[in-house]
Amino acid sequence: MKKITISLIVSILFTTFAFAQQNKVAVYSVAFYNLENLFDTINNPDTNDEEFLPDGNYRWGSLKYTNKLKNMAYAISKLATDKFCPNGPAVIGVSEIENRQVLEDLIKTDELANRNYDIVHFDSPDRRGVDVGMLYDRDQFEVDTAISVRLHIECSSNTLTRDQLLVSGRLAGERVHIIVNHWPSRLGGEAQSRCRREAAAALSRHLADSVLAADPNSKVIIMGDLNDDPDNKSCASVLGAVKNPEDVVEGGYFNTMWRLHEKGFGTLGYQGKWNLFDQIIVSANLVGNDRSTLKYFKSEIFNKDFLKQSSGKYKGYPKRTHASGRYLNGYSDHFPVIIYLAKIAQ
Repeated sequence: MKKITISLIVSILFTTFAFAQQNKVAVYSVAFYNLENLFDTINNPDTNDEEFLPDGNYRWGSLKYTNKLKNMAYAISKLATDKFCPNGPAVIGVSEIENRQVLEDLIKTDELANRNYDIVHFDSPDRRGVDVGMLYDRDQFEVDTAISVRLHIECSSNTLTRDQLLVSGRLAGERVHIIVNHWPSRLGGEAQSRCRREAAAALSRHLADSVLAADPNSKVIIMGDLNDDPDNKSCASVLGAVKNPEDVVEGGYFNTMWRLHEKGFGTLGYQGKWNLFDQIIVSANLVGNDRSTLKYFKSEIFNKDFLKQSSGKYKGYPKRTHASGRYLNGYSDHFPVIIYLAKIAQ
């Protein structure tokens, strides 16, 4: 993956500062993070959690669970905490969580206890026993409704996967709908599993189009681990998320991560290749320069050094909790992603 130079970082920070100072805008951030197997240590007969038990393959006892919570909480506490978003993201979509309890434990950690986070979560029928969920700062985002939507896959009717989470609420005084995803994996190969992700993309598009049809003035943010890159058919054609903001048509969607992918950046590495599976996509009415209403400003992959392997064959890759049968006491096999939204301060 290409390195971001110090001069580029300084330039981005200076541009952000100048923008905020000149326009007196309020900046809000929205993030997504695959927490990589955040399981508790309790055996749940309805969950495929056998590997993550004290006598399981990972010897998943209370110490490892506590370390995992602490590590994930530390990473989350560092997301988008510059002077423009001192309280961190308004919303954080998450995936690969076993249940609501692990999120309850997460927000009670020392690193996050001083944040005003609440939780949205529903159980899914996923074979691995993992769900999606959402953390939100009650001082920044107000939840109105939340539903969990089942994904039915005609090309693979026996696939049990994650539900899609649709949360509607208010951010910066505006109606915003957030769809949190963890699309089916590439198990069996990319080509053989492609139809499952295309089905997931079709459901996300249907949900987004439906809420916009009901309320055209509201805005949509689609996020998640999509298990595809921005230029794959599921994202680019079925979901219809375009690469450039100037190409977004009314009723369309802009993929805030595509240009980062095109430049060689990624959120996870596999066999020497970077993929950008973790994406945040916004509706057309979040694109533009009219700062009297909430608009997309910039995006980033949060790939700080503390989240990376520091040496060895996988140097620079995300530092996982386990790798090749070894306990690394790391974070996740994915980097988080963040977008920033701006609006003239009231």
